[in-house]
Amino acid sequence: MAKENLKLLWQSGFLHGGDYNPDQWRWRPGTLDEDIEMMKAAHVNVVSMGMFSWSAIEPQEGVYDFSWLDEAIDKLYDNGILVFLSTPSGARPAWLAKKYPEVLRTDKFQVKQVFGERHNHCFTSPIYRAKVKEINQKLAERYKDHPGVVLWHISNEYEGECHCNLCQEAFREWLKNKYKDLDALNRAWWTGFWGHTFTEWDEIHSPTPIGDWSLDGLNLDWRRFVTDQTVDFYRMEVEAVREITPDRPVTTNFHDFPNPSEGLNYWKFAPYLDIVSWDNYPYWHNETNSDAVEGARRDFIHDINRSLLGKPFLLLESCPGATNWQEVSRLPKPGVIALQSMQAVAHGADSVQYFQIRKSLGASEKFHGALIDHYPSKDVRVFKEIQGLGEDLSKLDELIGANVDAKVAIIYDWENRWAIDNIQGLNENRKEYFKMCINHYFPLWSKGIGVDAIDMEQDLDKYDVLIAPLLYMVSEDLAERIKEFVARGGTFITGPFTGVVDEDQLAYMNGRPGPLREIAGIWAEETDSLYDSQFNKIVKAGEGKSYKAKWFCDLLHLEGAEALYEYGEDFYAGSPAVTVNSYGEGKVYYFATVMEQDFYDDFYKEFINENMESLAIELPDGVGASVRENSEYKFIFIANHNNGEVEFNLDEDAYDVLAEQELDKGAAAEMPAYSYKVYRVKK
Repeated sequence: MAKENLKLLWQSGFLHGGDYNPDQWRWRPGTLDEDIEMMKAAHVNVVSMGMFSWSAIEPQEGVYDFSWLDEAIDKLYDNGILVFLSTPSGARPAWLAKKYPEVLRTDKFQVKQVFGERHNHCFTSPIYRAKVKEINQKLAERYKDHPGVVLWHISNEYEGECHCNLCQEAFREWLKNKYKDLDALNRAWWTGFWGHTFTEWDEIHSPTPIGDWSLDGLNLDWRRFVTDQTVDFYRMEVEAVREITPDRPVTTNFHDFPNPSEGLNYWKFAPYLDIVSWDNYPYWHNETNSDAVEGARRDFIHDINRSLLGKPFLLLESCPGATNWQEVSRLPKPGVIALQSMQAVAHGADSVQYFQIRKSLGASEKFHGALIDHYPSKDVRVFKEIQGLGEDLSKLDELIGANVDAKVAIIYDWENRWAIDNIQGLNENRKEYFKMCINHYFPLWSKGIGVDAIDMEQDLDKYDVLIAPLLYMVSEDLAERIKEFVARGGTFITGPFTGVVDEDQLAYMNGRPGPLREIAGIWAEETDSLYDSQFNKIVKAGEGKSYKAKWFCDLLHLEGAEALYEYGEDFYAGSPAVTVNSYGEGKVYYFATVMEQDFYDDFYKEFINENMESLAIELPDGVGASVRENSEYKFIFIANHNNGEVEFNLDEDAYDVLAEQELDKGAAAEMPAYSYKVYRVKK
């Protein structure tokens, strides 16, 4: 029933707003009224409130003060601004940590943490769970009938892990449920190596630098457990408010990522969300990537979040200005704040929200961008840019609910990433799973080809092309589904070090790529790892064109596949480097090494021309595109990530949604630096 009420979120139109913390400004009379006036001028119609307000709501145990929150919610609603009300579990009060030290986390060195930071809590602690349930239900009871509170924003950016005794016991119970007996666990973890065989469950401990870190199975299962325990904590929070407000939708805002290897597997949250939301913080104008590549990286993460439920999502945080926590906090150039926001919309977001509405005067984020600066003026660049974006978003109401109909999927699988990061071998500094996904994604993004990002468990039936850049860990089930996908006519593209181990990280004994060997038509005998300063090259068979190869190189034998490229150097010069094999009605491409971006650009340009030309949009360099569709229209988004003007020609009659004018096929479109266009085309 809560999912049916999602439509209430857009009762004020396309959602535009951000995190708002009026409790921090109670000492300054008139601030709330001033802020509402500024929000209305910027076309803000929604705010998230309360994620760090526990100490303001419950300053002493059992003593509550809702007066400031009542006033804020009432005044916001009276002015047409809705509220996503947060549960405050992400930052507990000092009194709670002092009275109940059990709630604080223990780190991987077995050191109990002291009060401070965010999410410094044990997700297993019965006391913490009871206290969170209590505060959540106080909020639910108070605002269950308020028409301005339209969604539960559960906690804030769940993260981290705890290694206390409570969590050790919970981990052992999790292992018992999975393996049933120690013989099965010892085999799956291959504990005979170094004589680590367990004979009692209480001998098992979480992986730690002061204990065991060498068992791949232990490390991977710990990551799985941490996700499952965090999901269980999230579900406890949801159930607490659902008891009282069963009709109100729920979400939790996922972290900006790619997270480090200890991040959570967001696919495990998906079944318990009414709508997905996440927080986007790009690294613009950096010295590693062009702005176009950074734009593509961000769009790939949008695609991951859209794919979690297969429908539009919420952008709950983004930075209206410079962050204060990136290594170099660059100012986004004029147009970039609006551009990054419209990128999210292009890939499935039905909201644009910021952190935060009013900039803090003190503490760690006092220099983090905000809609309202320390000097609250409407006549500043950031405010005027957001105001203009708000006007544009107000023209997109008919887009709400439109989705992306992708025929291509890239496997981005958290468990594979954890396993790859844990490998002792290859080039230790260059197991860049996410970057390899972007290598494949960028040329599709540059042609406006829609892409879903899926994990290893998703259905493949809707796709024509499946890409798995580094599918190190392959279950027998996944292998069978990929075989069926290719046999019915699908194209499978994969990369080096694929099909090496099963889901327990035990190596396949039939030669790499394990259960995919038959459909790939190759056998990978060895893998050479290269230092960052070292390169091989691959050469197209029968031609002279070559590309740089780096990081690691599989040494292949052909078993029915055709070599498209061969290595050009070292003792394996002349052996296959890129192959294609026909299997059933489909094909399998195997990239035996990691190449520079120009190879992927050229490969996919040819591939798209031969297989997906009708879906491609011809665009200048540095320009991306995405298409959302509803039953009546296609909405085509064009984004210029260049620090200069570009021009392109429309290839069909279209309506310019933002300029509100009809355009004929072939019309020239000029786009200033860091700008966007939205076209509507009748289906």
